[in-house]
Amino acid sequence: MPELPDVEGFRRVLADHGVGVRIDDVDVADAGVLRNVDAEELRRALSGRYFDEPRRHGKWLLAPTRLARSGHQPDDPSLVFHFGMTGGLVWADRDGAERHRHDRIVLVLSTGELRYRDMRKLQGVRLSRTDTDVGELLGNTGPDVFDLTPAELGARLAGLRRQVKPALMDQEVVAGLGNLLVDEILWRSHLHPARPTTDLSRADRDRMHRRMRTVLRTSVAAGHVPGRPSWLTGNREKEGAPCPHCGTPLRHSRIGGRTTVWCPHCQER
Repeated sequence: MPELPDVEGFRRVLADHGVGVRIDDVDVADAGVLRNVDAEELRRALSGRYFDEPRRHGKWLLAPTRLARSGHQPDDPSLVFHFGMTGGLVWADRDGAERHRHDRIVLVLSTGELRYRDMRKLQGVRLSRTDTDVGELLGNTGPDVFDLTPAELGARLAGLRRQVKPALMDQEVVAGLGNLLVDEILWRSHLHPARPTTDLSRADRDRMHRRMRTVLRTSVAAGHVPGRPSWLTGNREKEGAPCPHCGTPLRHSRIGGRTTVWCPHCQER
């Protein structure tokens, strides 16, 4: 399941291979991943343009385009990716591997191909025709969690009457956290995932922010949430696996509609 570290990895793929390279064609193998544009309009909008520097906001990947001799302008289109549960962005050189059956959109560049690959097609690709459209698309999205300060995190949680895990996963509160990241952060913070946000002290929030920074930095460097033995993530798949901190059998349940793993000793309610 792509989370913020994966999307940051996809951003690097686009930055390394796409920036400043001409888009020769757009091959839409499955229009079922297009959300606000048809295949022919997408091809007309992008062909002959160049990708400018991409950026990530939460789980969204924004790929602005430009003409050959100018930087991206407010009225230039941007390609906007969301990877849902199973999406990814793959680079293939001109003599690269045969296309995968789940390659839904292929951006044919002068140097190779950027392939949007997605098995389940729960999200997809959008064309924002101007920067105003990008702003409207992301209008209800919270600030990117990677840039969040301790004070900003406290302010986003202040006044919420919710369990802490669903609050952190709400993309309108903070953008970028998914199921694996939130469970890992709360386990490291010794906070029960069902704890009410109103019960969090400033010390709790500050500790959570420190653990969040550590988990995000390590995960972004790896390109995914690592399944290391010393991490909760590396022990969550087996029911009753021992907590890497204390050895207590881990618990599994559903909180906020999502499968949740925690340690009943380290994360007392």
